[in-house]
Amino acid sequence: MSSTAGQTAAPRHKVISAGLTDVGRKRNHNEDSFLIDDELQLYVVADGMGGHAGGGTASRIAVETIDKELRRAREGRDNPFVSVPNLQESPIPEALRSAVEKACQAIFLTAQDDARLSGMGTTVISLVVRDEHAFFAHVGDSRAYLIRGDLIQQISEDHSLVNEQIKAGMITPEEAKHSRYKNIITRSVGFEEEVQVDVMGLVSEPGDVFLLCSDGLANMLEDREIHDTVARAPSLEEVPKHLIDLANERGGDDNISVIVVRMQAG
Repeated sequence: MSSTAGQTAAPRHKVISAGLTDVGRKRNHNEDSFLIDDELQLYVVADGMGGHAGGGTASRIAVETIDKELRRAREGRDNPFVSVPNLQESPIPEALRSAVEKACQAIFLTAQDDARLSGMGTTVISLVVRDEHAFFAHVGDSRAYLIRGDLIQQISEDHSLVNEQIKAGMITPEEAKHSRYKNIITRSVGFEEEVQVDVMGLVSEPGDVFLLCSDGLANMLEDREIHDTVARAPSLEEVPKHLIDLANERGGDDNISVIVVRMQAG
């Protein structure tokens, strides 16, 4: 479906969002970046790698490029943000995939021009909300969760060595938490010029909370603890700090980034 620029219909569903990043207890610099673009209803967490300069640069380029590319797409002739009646026909997943691919190219080319940035890359977990539809694009081991009532479900699948080992039956999920290889990811944005991006979509319900986070949170807390922190917080705005404080109490081994997005009826 196509539309001329400027004819995007107003979203029918409201969202409330909050986000925060923290260096943690063990690192001396923060290589995470996050983006909250409530106008576009775009949310991104990126966990960079590649040293003091490289990791932070890669994650920053990722969030800035994804935002820029989707804004450019919205102004184009084939605007993906027009409302469509069902999940399967929406052009947003491909627009989101393309934006992450453009970020990959931008990071790779930047590294080619500066030897200090050689080998940098980043994870990306991104969410676009449009009406009752939620779309995700994902590379690496940063995560997206859905919290609905008493349930919490990880939506994304970790692109990590330990997850491959779990799927192959080599180790258990419990063993994966303590594996010396738990920080090795099998896909990243920008380490190579191209990357395979996982995209997915679902139909949300009023009251749903989507949580995006870097592994600095996911490695320190159980899913149920994440759920209970979200459920008990007096307001959504307080959730990111509560979760980061809890991860730091457990040791804060890595940078910690969290975005929470609550769906509300329009």
